[in-house]
Amino acid sequence: MKDFKKYYIVPAPPEEIYIALTNPLTLELWTGEPAVMSTEPDTEFSLWNGDISGKNLEFVPNQKIVQEWFFGKQEKPSIVTIKLHPHKKGTSVELIHTNIPEQDFDDFVEGWDDSYFDSLIAFFDEG
Repeated sequence: MKDFKKYYIVPAPPEEIYIALTNPLTLELWTGEPAVMSTEPDTEFSLWNGDISGKNLEFVPNQKIVQEWFFGKQEKPSIVTIKLHPHKKGTSVELIHTNIPEQDFDDFVEGWDDSYFDSLIAFFDEG
């Protein structure tokens, strides 16, 4: 299992980023795919038409999102923590993704960079 940590600068304030990551209608706008999401802990979520799914663990409005991502039968859960920090160019998004299966690590890093955060940044650049 491997861990991944990276910072992304998104050109919008933390409040707008939080909504974009937690509101199912806004998620569908920037992903272009159906999304199921709630800000209630212990609820399940689904993004990119089910390609990403899991359980919501913790929310701190405008500051932090913690989720367990499901894939395969692994011993330890894969945990995604997204922290939002105000930045002079918008928001510094701190991503920490733990317990990624080794064989999937490169695909996950590419997905975070090329699909998830590129799409989110483009959404706010165009807006």
